[in-house]
Amino acid sequence: MLKGEKINLRPVQREDLPFFEKWANDDSFNSEFNNFGLRRTDFFAKSFEENGYLSNQRGTLMVVTQNGEVVGDVSYHQEAYGPNEGSRVYNIGISLMAEHRGKGYGVEAQKLLAAYLFSTYPVMRVEASTDIENIPEQHALEKAGFTREGVLRKVQWRLGGWHDLVIYSKLRGE
Repeated sequence: MLKGEKINLRPVQREDLPFFEKWANDDSFNSEFNNFGLRRTDFFAKSFEENGYLSNQRGTLMVVTQNGEVVGDVSYHQEAYGPNEGSRVYNIGISLMAEHRGKGYGVEAQKLLAAYLFSTYPVMRVEASTDIENIPEQHALEKAGFTREGVLRKVQWRLGGWHDLVIYSKLRGE
């Protein structure tokens, strides 16, 4: 478990699968910034059986309060900026239940996840992107020590249209 002051991050457990199945098509959880269409709910159990949601290429951790209440999840996946292993980075994401947003959980979860990735893998960079209109997440990333780098224009198809994303990064040692 990765311990923080307000929240902890822990691996996904079999008991968490109903959360993923419920969240898969729940607009109140996904929000307008995380809605990528309907998803098959059996996907989660199959993925869990495959690797428990943790591998070198991608992973998901549960965001839980100090008393163990599940409030969301964080995830990471590898991106490549060249053909060699040294050009690999991790891109992270977060989803929190609406009633748990604005409490600092996202800031702490993203700090913990970046620290975990830097301590576990030989990467120089952890990055995150968010919709240009998602101001709360932009503030959370900045509070978590990420630096705004620029705008990726019309890079994400979501809810019937193309959206601009703001890209952030945190480098090893920052």
